[in-house]
Amino acid sequence: MTIIAAADGSALGNPGPAGWAWYIDEENWGAGGWDHGTNNMGELQAVLELFRATAKEPDTELKILCDSQYAINCITKWMPGWKKKGWKKSDGKPVLNQDILRELDTVIVGRKYTFEWVKGHAGHELNEEADDRARAAATAHQSGKKPDGGPGYLGSSRSTPSGTLDQAEAPAAEATPEPAADLASTVFELEQGLLDAQVRANFTEVSDFLHPSYQEVCRDGSLLDVSTVRSILDAGGALPATGPVQLLTARPLDSRLVLIAYRMSPENSSVLVCSSWWQQTERGWKLRFRQETVENHA
Repeated sequence: MTIIAAADGSALGNPGPAGWAWYIDEENWGAGGWDHGTNNMGELQAVLELFRATAKEPDTELKILCDSQYAINCITKWMPGWKKKGWKKSDGKPVLNQDILRELDTVIVGRKYTFEWVKGHAGHELNEEADDRARAAATAHQSGKKPDGGPGYLGSSRSTPSGTLDQAEAPAAEATPEPAADLASTVFELEQGLLDAQVRANFTEVSDFLHPSYQEVCRDGSLLDVSTVRSILDAGGALPATGPVQLLTARPLDSRLVLIAYRMSPENSSVLVCSSWWQQTERGWKLRFRQETVENHA
């Protein structure tokens, strides 16, 4: 049997009053929040609370529907590497939201689970229910009220045999735009994930971030695409080193295209200004184009 649930977070202002929620059905859901937090905190906390709530059925598989690639990637890709480094990123700085991540690292041990990315604000039944409750929790904190925490997990009333398609897995409706702040935050987190040294050494991990038509202009003027990245990494090479990042701008051009620009300081190298274009696809946000240029102080 499989428990199918959606997990979502919300922050009014991002950061600001924040909420989290997970939802299985009307008899099985939970929500909460903080007076001050971020959307990403809410996304991670929702998943954490779902694992906690269903711990009474440790042998039942969880299928978790998320509209946050940041949350999915944190748990399924980046967390093991961060843990090995003492919960630090490749630039030596502490991992964001590591208090929640450390608890997630504990509660997932021995559990059977999968994640599925779904489009946010797109009419997906379970995602919309979780989103409504997360936003209600954030709104309650904004008003100085206690949010409705829900009934919690009472049992597998919405469980289905593994692989069975039910209403929760129906194709999503056409997406409507996410809030601009959420889009920018999501894409910048993905860019930082792509810059992680452990990710950049493995083609399988790198390719998860790349659009099929990806192109990059490197600091030395050389050009990269998916095939050249594969050739470099399969031959035991490495992608150009990265360094501490300072965000300059992050703005959606429309609901499916986001531009970010940032300053990067690789060790023993010139300071770079980097710009990236991320495009939303059926498989999530993917890097379409990236360019590195040496900062000119003239």
